Amino acid sequence: MNFKRFGGILLHPTSLPSPYGIGDLGSGAFTWIDFLAASGCRLWQVLPLGPTGYGDSPYQSFSTFAGNPYLISPQCLLDEGLLLQDDLQNIPTFPSNRVDFGNVIPWKLTVLEIAYSRFANSDKPSLHEAFEQFKKEHHEWLDDYTLFMALKEAHQGHPWTHWEKPLRDRLPQAINDARQKHAAAIERQAFSQFIFFRQWNNIRRYAKRNLINIIGDIPIFVAHDSSDVWAHRDLFFLDEKGNPKVVAGVPPDYFSKTGQLWGNPLYNWRNHTKDGYNWWLQRISAALNLVDFIRLDHFRGFAGYWEVPGDAITAEKGRWVKGPGKSFFDAVQRQLGDLPFIAEDLGVITPDVIALRDHFHLPGMRVLQFAFTGESENPFLPHHYINQCIAYTGTHDNDTARGWYERVDEKEKNHYRKYLDRDGSQVAWDLIRGVWSSVAVFALAPMQDFLNLGNEARMNYPGNPVGNWAWRLEEGMLSTKLAQRIKELNILYSRE
Repeated sequence: MNFKRFGGILLHPTSLPSPYGIGDLGSGAFTWIDFLAASGCRLWQVLPLGPTGYGDSPYQSFSTFAGNPYLISPQCLLDEGLLLQDDLQNIPTFPSNRVDFGNVIPWKLTVLEIAYSRFANSDKPSLHEAFEQFKKEHHEWLDDYTLFMALKEAHQGHPWTHWEKPLRDRLPQAINDARQKHAAAIERQAFSQFIFFRQWNNIRRYAKRNLINIIGDIPIFVAHDSSDVWAHRDLFFLDEKGNPKVVAGVPPDYFSKTGQLWGNPLYNWRNHTKDGYNWWLQRISAALNLVDFIRLDHFRGFAGYWEVPGDAITAEKGRWVKGPGKSFFDAVQRQLGDLPFIAEDLGVITPDVIALRDHFHLPGMRVLQFAFTGESENPFLPHHYINQCIAYTGTHDNDTARGWYERVDEKEKNHYRKYLDRDGSQVAWDLIRGVWSSVAVFALAPMQDFLNLGNEARMNYPGNPVGNWAWRLEEGMLSTKLAQRIKELNILYSRE
């Protein structure tokens, strides 16, 4: 893939301003793209776009193929006549600086039910025709997902392993009966997906017109409580009741002394190879219909992954297991040609990971916040960067640049000040400048760093199951002055 020297901003759509409690795909998203264009940025990086489950994490989704219905814009539904003004009269008082998921989700689902009811009873032949076409085009994943969500709803949200055995095990008669019994709920779920894809495609087209490339994110693992695992049990290491025999995580590292126990079921890669990684090929192709580049989260897992017993309570005790490696990417390359991947190669990186990444000429990641803990040989220092890498001030898993500086010890602070020849008064912009001026082909920073925000604006604490993913932009933060400052940086370092 021919990566070009660009600059960009990491911001998940949930963080956009909106009067409806959570960022969405309405006017706030179009305004955001206008801001990116005005700032000379050519990249917008998002987190996974799927429907969020446990802990509201975009990395624990009910489907790797579906879109997040909480991102659907009520205003766009109003514009299409699927909502009336009266439907939006009693909007709860939501905070403007964070997502209150506990209150947003039930309200948003109620709004979507109203919109579906009006659609089902409407005389909009072109919209109904488009809906039927959408269902046909996406049936390979949509049929399983909509039934899965309808059944979760019927079982008060309980995981699929807690359902009656015939449904848990997808016995054909039980599945056929369920499709008939829950037909209305299935159709409502399909409608939400139709609207999400319709709205996202409008955003994507607008981004393209403004020369903005979108970087998406594919987590290597999927959530256990998902339609993916329920519908494809043979692709994972599960016991006879559907529970994971072994789960994913990482050993103790920079982020956690006890490691990170993600809990995702691990792949039975041998079964994936039997049909040439077909499920994965579908997954990647689906993602590329939504974005231009894909960050492969936990890339090292394709070379080797940390396997933890299914009943473990921390990730400290596990073992390294060989991943699918070159054969996987050979299969993807045969279907896609050039690989539009960014390899998230942070953490415990061994020679086999580097060899796999470099064999397919994939750019890895460099995070400047990690650069100041050692001496001049630290690989995250910009003088070690190569052109074929993606440089960040920090990611969604890091503190903000200012928050980082305020909590690290004096030795680390001093190393940053000496290396960048700065006094620490503008740490966020110092790190941005350090990344933008590097030889890295892409330079990116979270929006929080451009706003010089502190720890209160952190997006995620790895290992913490709750309280993440809530930060939001507030109205007025996307100023013309800020756009001009970013544009000057992009021009100065040839990233426009």
